[in-house]
Amino acid sequence: MDDDVTHLLVLPDRDAAQEAAEQLPERFAGVGEPRIVRDALAGEDDAEDAQWLVLVSDPGGRIDPADLDAYAGGWDGWVESP
Repeated sequence: MDDDVTHLLVLPDRDAAQEAAEQLPERFAGVGEPRIVRDALAGEDDAEDAQWLVLVSDPGGRIDPADLDAYAGGWDGWVESP
């Protein structure tokens, strides 16, 4: 059975996404390399209207979602349910 989970952190800007992604492996041992993706809001062309996503691979699904949500909250972000 495959219990791997990918978490999606939603962050307000690129700097927050980069900082959160850099610190993730230190805070949550065993996570895969975080991937940063820009997500433009529907119908918006302005870069200011984009959210930044950090995709986190969690082999075995060991990360507590509440802990990860609190971590994202440090950058005014949140975690979307997989």
